[in-house]
Amino acid sequence: MIKRFLFLLLVISSFASCKKAEKPTQVGLIAKNAVVVSARAEASQIGVDVIKKGGNAFDSMCATQLALAVAYPFAGNLGGGGFMVYRKADGEIGSIDFREKAPLAATRDMYLDDNGEVIPDKSILGAMAVGVPGTIAGVFDIHEKFGSLPIEDIIQPVIDLAYKGVIVTKKQEARIKKYQPLFPKANKEPIFLDKPWKANEVITYPELAKTLERILENGKDEFYKGETAKTLVQFIQDNGGIITEEDLSKYEAKWRDPITFTYDDLNIISMGPPASGGICLAQIMKMLEPFHLDEYGHNSVKSIQAITEAERRAYADRSFFLGDPDFVKIPISTLIKDDYLSGRMLDFSFEKATPSSEVSHGNIQIIESDETTHFSIVDPFGNAIATTTTLNGAYGSKLYCSELGFFLNNEMDDFSSKPGAPNMFGLLGAEANKIEPEKRMLSSMTPTIIEKNGKLYMTLGSPGGATIITSVLQTILNVHEYKMSMQAAVNAARFHHQWLPDEISMEPNSFNKTLITQLEALGYTINEKDSPVIGKVDGILVLEDNSYEGGADRRGDDTAIGF
Repeated sequence: MIKRFLFLLLVISSFASCKKAEKPTQVGLIAKNAVVVSARAEASQIGVDVIKKGGNAFDSMCATQLALAVAYPFAGNLGGGGFMVYRKADGEIGSIDFREKAPLAATRDMYLDDNGEVIPDKSILGAMAVGVPGTIAGVFDIHEKFGSLPIEDIIQPVIDLAYKGVIVTKKQEARIKKYQPLFPKANKEPIFLDKPWKANEVITYPELAKTLERILENGKDEFYKGETAKTLVQFIQDNGGIITEEDLSKYEAKWRDPITFTYDDLNIISMGPPASGGICLAQIMKMLEPFHLDEYGHNSVKSIQAITEAERRAYADRSFFLGDPDFVKIPISTLIKDDYLSGRMLDFSFEKATPSSEVSHGNIQIIESDETTHFSIVDPFGNAIATTTTLNGAYGSKLYCSELGFFLNNEMDDFSSKPGAPNMFGLLGAEANKIEPEKRMLSSMTPTIIEKNGKLYMTLGSPGGATIITSVLQTILNVHEYKMSMQAAVNAARFHHQWLPDEISMEPNSFNKTLITQLEALGYTINEKDSPVIGKVDGILVLEDNSYEGGADRRGDDTAIGF
């Protein structure tokens, strides 16, 4: 009885100190008609301007996606790919996969030396790290299916922005400085980011503008079969890569069914494989549903324990089961089934941590970056989209095609270079995610839309490599369980566990030291050093009066704009 009383006292004191630190007083941008939340104000503004012209959320998505290639080359791209989940005003839902693919010449062991060991940096830096880009295919397929404005109204503002230029922010200045040592390792010639750019200077992108002009004139085929394709392939091969004109000409984006599941009174719609986000989010939330998180308190010992242990088990399953559904059989319905997931948590106790060495993937019979970016959009018609797009690492492979004006991805690192060996985000892969020609690599991206009582309630997502799923999860819980505004939910301190390494990453100086000591006493290893930022969530919440609250993450230059 005394032990129970002391433990309860411990939890209450921990909750009180955390709740005080995270008091949800912040409110984001409120708009009646439409909101665009993205990594840069320039991209959000272009997205809003397209809607003001009479365009819908899909037109705005296409414009925002392309504008991020200009305003946010850190992750915005023509040379990468991504995923979009949508919900139309009539309740129709769906998703599109414009994820990169492995080149035709790719082989399972292409990143291993003669001893079978992973060659350092080969899947991360330079032309061999590049997957076949999907962004332009995705943009044109989305516009063709759902767009309402002429393509000129979407691309021309982006061309104008590229010629006009984008002001360097303080955070952008720091990013450029951090990654400058890597650019010479990937490029034979100096590139525009080699100089010491300072805040308030303006970077123009005339070469990118000219590339976009050709795409505007000739459509999707310009990128995959035209002059741009030929230039791109020649550049990649001149730098030692293996992508061919055939790789580009064969690329197609793919419409897929999203992952859907319920949590309390919410209906959640998220991206399915080859994005792991939807399945992992479903697993974690369903494992958590029986727990009384609202009673435990935000970022309390018990809440962090329950969330950590659910994350641990979901990431173990992710490592073993998930890959490109066009290549491997994934037991999706079983992985998100209630009885399977309740069984996964049977060995969890609030009395102590469950070591990851004692947690493996579930027993299922099968017959057979942190440098990403997310944007969310709602329009006056009631349509909503959630798009996560990436080059994978910061500035992707660091390989920059000066003639075309954009960076190329390093998505090949998201494959399992060697089963059991971690990628750049520390995630382990297995046979399901091995390298095969034309296969899409596994992703953590988690663009998500939520309904409540049959109506649109929330759209959100995040960059962050392995931490994407947990960032989206905790933001949803902050709104639903802890009754935060969208801005407060986005701003709140985050933590992360991914099975291996067996540690809880916490944003430094964001959690009460007493709470950390309590978690360590229960057997958890805490890492506050290696994750100064966990995710950059951009979300939109539908309020009771049917207006929208846009939450833009304080961790970046993210901006919500609406009207």
